[in-house]
Amino acid sequence: MQPSNSAEVLSKDGVFDQQLDDFETRIEQQTLAASVEQALQDQSILVAEAGTGTGKTIAYLVPALLSGLRTIISTGTKNLQDQLFLRDLPRVQDILGVTVKTALLKGRANYLCPHRLRIWMEEVNFVTDRDELLQIADWAEYTDTGDFSELSNISEDAPILAKVTSSNDNCLGQKCPDIAKCPLLKARQKAQKADLVVVNHHLFMADLVLKDQGFGELLPAADAVIMDEAHQIPDVASRFFGEWISSRQLQDLAGDSLAAAIQDAPDDSPLMETAEILSTGLASFRLAFGATGQRDQWDKFYPKPEVQQTIENTQHNLSELLRRLKEASVRSEDLEHCYQRAQQLNATYKKLTAELIEGQIHWVEIHKKSVSIHLTPLSVAEPFSAAIIEYDCAWVFTSATLAVGEDFSYFNGQLGLFPENCGRPVRDLLLGSSYDYSNKMLCYLPSSMPEPSNQDFTKKFIEAALPVLEASRGRAFLLFTSHRALREAAQLLEEWTDYKLYVQGDSSKRALIDGFVEDDDALLLGTSSFWQGVDIQGDDLSCVLIDKLPFASPGDPVMQSRLNALRNQGLNPFGSYQIPQAVISLKQGVGRLIRGAQDRGVLMIGDPRLKTKGYGKTFIKSLPDARYSSEISDVIQFFKADSAKAKTKKSVKTSMGNT
Repeated sequence: MQPSNSAEVLSKDGVFDQQLDDFETRIEQQTLAASVEQALQDQSILVAEAGTGTGKTIAYLVPALLSGLRTIISTGTKNLQDQLFLRDLPRVQDILGVTVKTALLKGRANYLCPHRLRIWMEEVNFVTDRDELLQIADWAEYTDTGDFSELSNISEDAPILAKVTSSNDNCLGQKCPDIAKCPLLKARQKAQKADLVVVNHHLFMADLVLKDQGFGELLPAADAVIMDEAHQIPDVASRFFGEWISSRQLQDLAGDSLAAAIQDAPDDSPLMETAEILSTGLASFRLAFGATGQRDQWDKFYPKPEVQQTIENTQHNLSELLRRLKEASVRSEDLEHCYQRAQQLNATYKKLTAELIEGQIHWVEIHKKSVSIHLTPLSVAEPFSAAIIEYDCAWVFTSATLAVGEDFSYFNGQLGLFPENCGRPVRDLLLGSSYDYSNKMLCYLPSSMPEPSNQDFTKKFIEAALPVLEASRGRAFLLFTSHRALREAAQLLEEWTDYKLYVQGDSSKRALIDGFVEDDDALLLGTSSFWQGVDIQGDDLSCVLIDKLPFASPGDPVMQSRLNALRNQGLNPFGSYQIPQAVISLKQGVGRLIRGAQDRGVLMIGDPRLKTKGYGKTFIKSLPDARYSSEISDVIQFFKADSAKAKTKKSVKTSMGNT
């Protein structure tokens, strides 16, 4: 008999309870499922925070599958996409006994481009990574999907992948001679016919804002959109509602124009020379902006004579290439497409290198080999809420970290999620975790820590961490708010301990996590990218140590502009923006510790402001209801409960005592 509602499906003696031996009935999961179901029925907006252990994936999949509505589910990362589509979705479908057409759709950089592969195979003897190119060519003969996740022998960040994938800039679209074999087009066509499509936030926003020229509307018309890991949406939306151009894009245009000319217009020496002149000149463009790693307002760079000169030179070279490509564009589809790209990039370049653009954040980021110039909106609330009205369907935003305390106004305000903006009801739902944090987690706040501005803060933090790491036998994440602190801490731990260290930057994120899990008593050190999206259950991770409250740098150009805008509105930017943002970031970091019902662990936060500042209460109120202590003896006692499982401890080197 068909169940009457989603909560019933997830209740005691419901179909999940009947079919799964390890299923636990959770009131939080039932409540979330019922709320999602209601939003789907009345086409409203639901903003729901569901604590770790709620089982939110099942809680939204059940009503989505039972609703009969065409649904888009968007997740934070490609890994979560694969997990949802390949594991969770088939499992829930099987339990419910429903047949729904489903599709997995990723961004174009995840799919082989047969056209670009063919071009590079013609030059295979001159390719640096020839062996990898030949592996890809062999795989291309039998793959059904063209999804690079099937290629386990080639790293996901291997340079060769950029050669054999398309981008918005270089894709020929419907004019491509190899379009019949295009895996991306096949994946999109399958998505158009599906009842439930799983995407990621970057892909979703690209369709919402850009409509991804070349293939028409990317995603099918939806009756419902469910956005998991929704705390990431404001940052992703800022990128897509803004504009940017980089010297790397211009470099790629020059390279592709040269390659197209060699292939299709070998007698057009002026075109080839012009492409080479643009390419060579871009090195000077990069050098004119100064040292790597800078992020600052555009008006800090534009007045410099060397910057103005290189902007003018590059504009001249780009315009000349545009003129040459226009003349040659009739000779092939590739040259025609290069001409169209040059037109678009020339217009964007002129706009973004103007003296000043009011009403948006105009800023520069300097990389090792390139410079990018950005226009970012001060707020995405207006364009995002307008897009919601255009996408006339139910919307569900869910994550473990959306509220500050019990208040959703910060998240809702970032996206304009208010009834008067969106033209429909907006409901908030706050659900705690089903885990018993009071017994599962101890929060240790060492009492001897200096203020974060103290030059010895990182050293003192590691000194305070050593007895914690000894008690936990390693098995710990150390999360930092800056790369400088990360590097200093790694150096100290290398000197003072015998633990195996896995340090961000030494290898890929996946390799670091796999190595950490494989070792029995290792330490993993990371910054912002490790504060979220890492799920390690069981004894492999028993301790998370966080150096400071994760306030974003006020010197960041985007942050700086938004703070100034809030001041101009008569608001307190620290209370209305900086604290809420830091609270949500801290919740993400803390969330790495307890990932399963059987997990236990210690959280150490080195920042004394949790106790000395009034706003510390806002942070604590937003964290799990754990037991707090400033006594290291409580940490030692906590881990003694696991002493029966203890393995041989690594020792702390005695030289530490001389510091």
